[in-house]
Amino acid sequence: MYKFQGKIKVINDTQEISEKFKKREFVVTDTSSMYPQDVMFQSVQDKCDMLNGYNVEDQVEVSFNLRGREWTSPDGVVKYFNTLDAWRIEKAGQGGGIPAAGPSDMSLNTETPAASAKATEEKDDLPF
Repeated sequence: MYKFQGKIKVINDTQEISEKFKKREFVVTDTSSMYPQDVMFQSVQDKCDMLNGYNVEDQVEVSFNLRGREWTSPDGVVKYFNTLDAWRIEKAGQGGGIPAAGPSDMSLNTETPAASAKATEEKDDLPF
């Protein structure tokens, strides 16, 4: 699972590839660096509708999976393709319960800050 933040640049209409498969592509621009990058994502099947509440220029955070596949052309040439398969999109700053870096950032300490400070003072034998 990966996360990407930026501003929506393009939201395409849903494409029905077959009776059993549909996808919707959208582009998010990473504006955090000196050289902005336009990155295309796709949402598939029931995830196509998650873009309905968003507009171009919205600041968002996209959760996605990286997918890769091999394809052999009729000439026998093997090519490889990657897709960024988006499964969640949220307005920037409105993330869910688990921090972006994962559960390791969560504080599992059940002590109160005052109790923790008192315990530190008792262990500390430095004069300052």
